[in-house]
Amino acid sequence: MSFDPSTQAIRYHAAINALDFAAIEAAFAEDARYISNGVGALVGRTAIISAFRDYFVTYPDQIARDSLIETLSPTSARTKWQLTATNATTGKRIERTGIEHLQFDDQGRIVAIEVYDD
Repeated sequence: MSFDPSTQAIRYHAAINALDFAAIEAAFAEDARYISNGVGALVGRTAIISAFRDYFVTYPDQIARDSLIETLSPTSARTKWQLTATNATTGKRIERTGIEHLQFDDQGRIVAIEVYDD
C-alpha cells in the first residue's frame, strides 16, 4: 500500500486536536514506540493511548499547530509544532514548541515517534 508520510502526520495531528481517541489508536501499530522528554519511553499502542488519555484529562484544551511538515523518506516524516494548553487542576497555561519524528510501517501506521521539545 502506498501512502504519504506527511499526509499521515497531518491526519494523526488532526485526530489529536479533535481528541478522537479511536482515530489516534488506529494511527499506531500494535508494537509502536513513543519517546518524548515529557513521558519518557512508552512501548505498545495500549500504553501510548493510556498516556494520551491521562494527558488530555490534565490538558483538555490543548491545541497544537504545525509550522512544518516534511516527508523524510517513503516511511518517515518530521514536524515542527507548537502547542498551548491549560492545566485543568491548576489553571496554569503552558506553551511548548518542538520537533517530532514519525516512522511508519508499510501500511501507514506509526511504529515510532520521537518528540523533542525546543
